[in-house]
Amino acid sequence: MIHWSEHGEDRSAPWRSESGASAPRRVVLADDTLAADAAYRLVCEGTALLWRGDFQNARHLLDALKRRIERPRKSGKGGRNSAVPAAEFPHAFHLHRQAQAQRARLLGLLLIELQPDWSIALRRAPDWRAACAEAWGPALQEPTVVSLRELLGAVGAHEWRCKGVDVPALGARIYPHYGVFSPVRGEYVDLVAQAPLPPGADALAFEIGTGTGVLAAVLARRGVARVVATELDTRALACARDNLTRLGLEDRVQLLQTDLFPPATTFGRAPLIVCNPPWLPAKASAPIERAVYDEDSRMLRGFLTGLPAHLAPHGEGWLILSDLAEHLRLRTRDALLGWIGTAGLRVLDRHDIRPRHAKATAGGDALAGARAAEVTSLWRLGLASPTQQS
Repeated sequence: MIHWSEHGEDRSAPWRSESGASAPRRVVLADDTLAADAAYRLVCEGTALLWRGDFQNARHLLDALKRRIERPRKSGKGGRNSAVPAAEFPHAFHLHRQAQAQRARLLGLLLIELQPDWSIALRRAPDWRAACAEAWGPALQEPTVVSLRELLGAVGAHEWRCKGVDVPALGARIYPHYGVFSPVRGEYVDLVAQAPLPPGADALAFEIGTGTGVLAAVLARRGVARVVATELDTRALACARDNLTRLGLEDRVQLLQTDLFPPATTFGRAPLIVCNPPWLPAKASAPIERAVYDEDSRMLRGFLTGLPAHLAPHGEGWLILSDLAEHLRLRTRDALLGWIGTAGLRVLDRHDIRPRHAKATAGGDALAGARAAEVTSLWRLGLASPTQQS
């Protein structure tokens, strides 16, 4: 619950935070008379601003707070938004993450009260009830307080869900749901669409951690008769099910809620097992970040360790992985190869591709140099001694 005082009365409401952040302890009412500099001082002190003015002015204030937070230092080489030399990683990466977390914390202190039907009782407020319902389900029986930044995130997710993401490898669009990572980086999809299928893969393949279902759909479109796609997150399962139904592939792709691999006793071994784990070994600060950050490389190492027990003799495990972690000095290539060897696997081949997304060539932050050098790879892995698994 979040608590504040209004018109001489103590009030409270349920607090909603996707990241699980605690409700702010100090809350003051704010409206159009609050200057941006004064608002910035308040949020820096940890005081939340519950907005009671014109809604569009709240959005303007949020933009003003962003500008003040992101102002480069007046002294120091290049300012805090400049790319740093590779020799300064991983320390620079951790500082960058701390700065991101601080930015999110400060911007998250501008609050909006939502009515029981998800409407916003402010002047010039848009009707975002559908977006809120998609993100958070049926409304509660009482008003709810959420940060404006999080509300805008729900609306952005709604827009992605409406228009979808074009996936040329599918010749169709994928529709991500709120809280499910969007496949906007199409290069890894192209790798899966183009790599030669191993013998027997036309009959069965597993995909580990399906997310939106895009890679399972690509495999099915490539002629794999049966794909078993696993996922632990309930939002992602619902998203994948929606996308596979839209594509008419629900009869060829079986979704299974489980951590990593389907049970071998039920599903046996597959000639092809595909996994696109999170690429960076760091702690996620929100559920959607689990698609990017994997603390201690848990999913990557779990996939490699479990692969021999689920892979058919002479089959292939396809590991889709960026080398960004290597450029950030969060993981070495030797460590990755060591995990592969220790798991009883060998590298059959590797297909590389350069990222095409906008951040790969754009500057503007400390990680720009690392992103410019990034390569995404599809590692084709086989059993070190396939005859022993026969």
